[in-house]
Amino acid sequence: MSSQQEPVAKPVLSPLGECAVDTERHVAAGGWDQPPRLFALATNSALLAGEPALADQLHGADPSGISAIEQEGMPRTSSIESMLGRLAWPAEVEGVLLAIERIVVPPEAENDLPDSPEQAAEVLAAHPDRRDVRLVVAVLRDGEQICLLRQREYDEDDKVAVGQDIAPGLVAALKASLED
Repeated sequence: MSSQQEPVAKPVLSPLGECAVDTERHVAAGGWDQPPRLFALATNSALLAGEPALADQLHGADPSGISAIEQEGMPRTSSIESMLGRLAWPAEVEGVLLAIERIVVPPEAENDLPDSPEQAAEVLAAHPDRRDVRLVVAVLRDGEQICLLRQREYDEDDKVAVGQDIAPGLVAALKASLED
């Protein structure tokens, strides 16, 4: 009987997937209760071509890899989807990534909510079965997309869910911001 452990297989991610995982971990390092954070995405080769001064920072990076560039000064809004729908990106931006925290409640918790959005948010935030989650949604102009979901309750890097359609509304809004 051998005492060696079997190697653990790691899923192979696309450059977008790798970028999304790295960015999610970067955001997670800042803790919870953060405002939404928006990132422009570009391949490393395009970044180097457009900004040669980044050569030191990108030294050794895969040219086909994707880097996330945080966009400072994102305005506060009551509807992130609406705000994203008003954004337009220059052609150099190959994709966009959003990190946002949300409250998730069972469907029945949304019955009989107050009409006021502020009061409804307070009722949902106080619900005993609420769950805090952070979504990272990334899309490219070519249509590739990925979503990551981290629950506050299971706040560990190896417990982040990955899928294509975890947040379809945010995916659609980000895709719309990339359309000409």
